Amino acid sequence: METSFPIALGFLGSLAAGSLTAVGAVPVLFGRIPSRATRDLLLGFAAGVMLAASFFSLIIPALDAAEGQFDNGALPAAIVCVAILLGMGAVALMNERLPHEHFKTGREGPDAASLRRVWLFIFAITIHNFPEGLAVGVGFGADGFSGGLPLAIGIGLQNAPEGLAVAVSLLGEGYSRRRAWGIAALTGLVEPVGGLLGAGIISISQPLLPWGLAFAAGAMLYVISHEIIPETHRSGHQNRATFGLAVGLVIMLFLDVWLG
Repeated sequence: METSFPIALGFLGSLAAGSLTAVGAVPVLFGRIPSRATRDLLLGFAAGVMLAASFFSLIIPALDAAEGQFDNGALPAAIVCVAILLGMGAVALMNERLPHEHFKTGREGPDAASLRRVWLFIFAITIHNFPEGLAVGVGFGADGFSGGLPLAIGIGLQNAPEGLAVAVSLLGEGYSRRRAWGIAALTGLVEPVGGLLGAGIISISQPLLPWGLAFAAGAMLYVISHEIIPETHRSGHQNRATFGLAVGLVIMLFLDVWLG
């Protein structure tokens, strides 16, 4: 397979997945905003999709790739474990260094008084969406269409409720419906940047394959634990959110086995 082909697939796949952020935010244009309980259910679904994708589409293939390079033993497992921790640490560092706001807990990171509130939201979603695009790109770069398609579908499915959450939060800050939708849609365009980077690195250097897959998984696991699950539990809807997580996990598992 030519190097440029998986890179193009990584870019287009992550672009398609990111575009579903805009689709998810469409209800704000028509005034049909789901209840908080429904939004927490959908975000729980998103967490389940990401959790399954992290293990079945990234960590297990990373172990397989590492074993192919170093045979069986402790070294493949050690490589994957270290790469997962590096991925989590990288997003944690971004989370600490970039000024941003969470929907409920407010401002985090260095002092950003000079930045407009809307850009704080965009920074928050950048931190959130970039590793998702990276994961899609790594999937396509590692194994072409069959490796990236389940991830692209899964990430796209969980982008829809996230787009809605962003748009609803911006409405609460006084933005118009069209502007809230537009900003939510733009946040999804971060993903093809991550997709292009992930597919490019993996396509050019195959020895980096297990590192890239596990790094992307670690980044996604951090987002699940630090961002999505706490958000779904803040309003007392943890039972619905957990049900959504279970449904998202098994659907992503099914898609990965069926399409992979």
